[in-house]
Amino acid sequence: MRIQDIMSHGVETITPGADVAAARNAMRVNGIRHLVVVDGQNVVGVVSDRDLGGRLSTAPGQRIAGRTVADVMSTSVVSVKPDTTVRQAANLLRGFVIGSLVVQEGNKPVGIVTTTDLLDLIGRGAERPIPKSTRWTLRARGPRHTRPIERMVRG
Repeated sequence: MRIQDIMSHGVETITPGADVAAARNAMRVNGIRHLVVVDGQNVVGVVSDRDLGGRLSTAPGQRIAGRTVADVMSTSVVSVKPDTTVRQAANLLRGFVIGSLVVQEGNKPVGIVTTTDLLDLIGRGAERPIPKSTRWTLRARGPRHTRPIERMVRG
C-alpha cells in the first residue's frame, strides 16, 4: 500500500510570519493538528498543536503571546513522495520521532500523513488483511440422508 492511498489531501498551509493565534485558529476550525509552513512555493517547516501549547491550550498562552509561526515551528521537515510505501513512512515517523510527514511532488505539498492515519490503517486491518477462513468438509463423514428422518421411536 502506498502513501497516496491514505494521505490527507488538501494540505492546510500557513506562512512563517503569521501570528500563533491565527495558526491555532486554523487548526481548531479545520479539526487538524498539523499545519505545513510555506514561504512562497517552498515548504520551510511544520507547526503542530504541541508547538502551540497543546490541545488543552484554548486561550492564547502567556508563553507564546505575540510570537509568530516562525518562532515555534519545526524547521526539520521530513517529506515523502506519494508512491512511498506505508512501511517506509512508518519507519520514518518512528526513526525521526515525529508526528507527520509532508507528501510532496517536486516542491509542491500535495498531502500530509500523520501517525493517526497509520493507526487508523492498522486498526482497519488494511495493511495485512486477514484471509477469509474456508469451511472444510469431511470426505468420509457417513451416509447422507436424502429423505426426511422418520421417528426412531416405535410405539
